[in-house]
Amino acid sequence: MWPTWWRRWQARRQERVLQSRPIPDPLWHAVLDQFPFLRQRAPGDVDELRRLATLFLDRKEFTGAGGLTITDEMAVAIAAQACLPVLKLGLHLYDDFVGIVVHPDEVVARREVMDEDGVVHRYDEVLAGEAMDRGPVMLSWRDVREAGAGAEGAYNVVIHEFVHKLDMQDGESDGVPPLPPAARAAWIDVIDAEFERFCTDVDEGRETFLDPYGAQGCDEFFAVAAEAFFVAPLAFRAEHPALYEQFKSYFRQDPAATADSP
Repeated sequence: MWPTWWRRWQARRQERVLQSRPIPDPLWHAVLDQFPFLRQRAPGDVDELRRLATLFLDRKEFTGAGGLTITDEMAVAIAAQACLPVLKLGLHLYDDFVGIVVHPDEVVARREVMDEDGVVHRYDEVLAGEAMDRGPVMLSWRDVREAGAGAEGAYNVVIHEFVHKLDMQDGESDGVPPLPPAARAAWIDVIDAEFERFCTDVDEGRETFLDPYGAQGCDEFFAVAAEAFFVAPLAFRAEHPALYEQFKSYFRQDPAATADSP
């Protein structure tokens, strides 16, 4: 718990930021129009999202890679989507990093893994985004830009990577964010059962609502499911009602309550 004087100083600093560097109305409304799942929230939530996005922009550093120039609209689009998972939890959960690196498109990363026999395997992985433990977040701008149109498919690279950041808060990306003991036990019971069922569907070639990439591990399943929770909540609730309830409790949000019906 921070001392009272620190909280007051922080509150004054935040107010100065909000007063001196507000997101202009035309820019904010352009972002809401581009990403309808942001606009489909209660008015108070939209106002709070704008406040958090303003503070987020003050705290983070954006870098364009591959010749990409970061515009104000790009930064606000990323900030608004990044702040959605922490709308009720607080920006302090993103305090472990500063940098956000944005590439024009997907990037190819060289990977090395060692198997149980000590043999090193090298391979290339195509990435639309990556969240590094206590390090920067990497995003493909093409994937960010297309997230509004891709909402019906429950795809959102920004939410995916920033939920990984939440998952890493307890030191390990394992699909279980920091939770009180009782809530943690209930979360594990539900997500383990849902993950096992999902992997069975993927392995047997059945079509799944969630991206099959979630079968890579419980950490990826959490991130993929969180994408759907925020951008396609009605369909997600219909497909995974028990998981929806766990997410609603953890994120302290009920996006299906204000979502437009398909």
